[in-house]
Amino acid sequence: MNIVRYPEKAHWQSLLKRPALNQGALELTVKGIIEEVAGRGDAAVRDYTMEFDGVALESLLVPPPEIALAGTRIPDSLKSAIGEAMVNIRSFHLKQVPEPVGPVVTAAGVRCWQKPVPIDSVGLYVPGGSAPLLSTALMLGIPAQIAGCGEVILATPPDVDGNVNPSILYIARLLGIEKVFRVGGAQAIAAMAYGTESIPAVHKIFGPGNQYVTMAKQIVSRDRVAIDMPAGPSELAVVADDTSDAAFIASDLLSQAEHGPDSQVVLFTDSPSLTERVQEEIRSQLALLPRREIASIALKNSRLILLKDQLEIMEMVNRYAPEHLIIVTSNYTELSEKVVNAGSVFLGPYTPESAGDYASGTNHTLPTNGWAHSHSGVNMDSFYKKITFQEISEYGLHNIGEAIMTMAEAEQLKAHSNAVACRLKSKSDG
Repeated sequence: MNIVRYPEKAHWQSLLKRPALNQGALELTVKGIIEEVAGRGDAAVRDYTMEFDGVALESLLVPPPEIALAGTRIPDSLKSAIGEAMVNIRSFHLKQVPEPVGPVVTAAGVRCWQKPVPIDSVGLYVPGGSAPLLSTALMLGIPAQIAGCGEVILATPPDVDGNVNPSILYIARLLGIEKVFRVGGAQAIAAMAYGTESIPAVHKIFGPGNQYVTMAKQIVSRDRVAIDMPAGPSELAVVADDTSDAAFIASDLLSQAEHGPDSQVVLFTDSPSLTERVQEEIRSQLALLPRREIASIALKNSRLILLKDQLEIMEMVNRYAPEHLIIVTSNYTELSEKVVNAGSVFLGPYTPESAGDYASGTNHTLPTNGWAHSHSGVNMDSFYKKITFQEISEYGLHNIGEAIMTMAEAEQLKAHSNAVACRLKSKSDG
């Protein structure tokens, strides 16, 4: 990792850039994939699966018997861990279920209320490739189940033999998800957005992914479906001081770096000695990792940034708006109050980011690439629409009618005014 010492604020923006493909070329490529899938359906999905995953698929849908038997193909220890994680994730998300609002009497004779209604069809994207993220199936499937979404489908890339990881299928079965498709990448997003002969179109797509998946979600959201947020590639920021454990910090940085070569990790500190200690720990821990080659590439795009004090650190962190933020200073509670831009925050030396990825209960589908400035991570609200209702009595319309007509005419929208005036006139004529 590169050490950057006391950078001027004028240089912060360039230091905080994420690694990214050429956006123009990326968008052009992904648009082509989407257009092909929208036009040719299953045939295009199969062609891209062969091109990108090296797999020739006869059926895109995982057969129900394969889902039913998935539990026999994973160890009991993993089943137990999945069960524990499910309990914690469900507990946290149940507390987030939105309640109806009102009725509220905003004026005499005027009642307004709001009702949360689950989105009736959702598509869950679970990344695969070099690391099948079974945990994402939990993070997306559990809130969809709690919300009561009418149709829930899941898409995930196949392995080299054309199969879906059995742990993902096991989770799908536990959550009552019957339609699982062995399709990944931008072609999966396009299929869920436009529909194919096998894959139904949905109204909202959820899930993280690489830059192709993220770009595909953004493109289809322009005219076809809603998306949860731009989510991926993964990133982590750590705020630390002289009291922080260098081995813990190195393990956290590496836990995100191993996600993929386009991941990014950043350490912010005011301790010169800590940067050296963390570097040493990274070198020793990296050598033991099975995915050290992937992590090594990610570390080349990462930084150890030394700043003059904690106020400057928090200013730079909020400008970065990380997906994940770990604060392990001696005063981490105090610094946590200064966080305004982050996807999810992990406080104290015994709260690794891995906990949020799997089993603490919070959701790990979070905004990346600075989108935490304006987006929340996936939560129960993500799976609902909130519909407002209103009922106005004759007396109520008399109460607010003059205000409505005056404002409508100020906007030169006479028909709006007439919609009130004709009702009031009808009553007076009667």
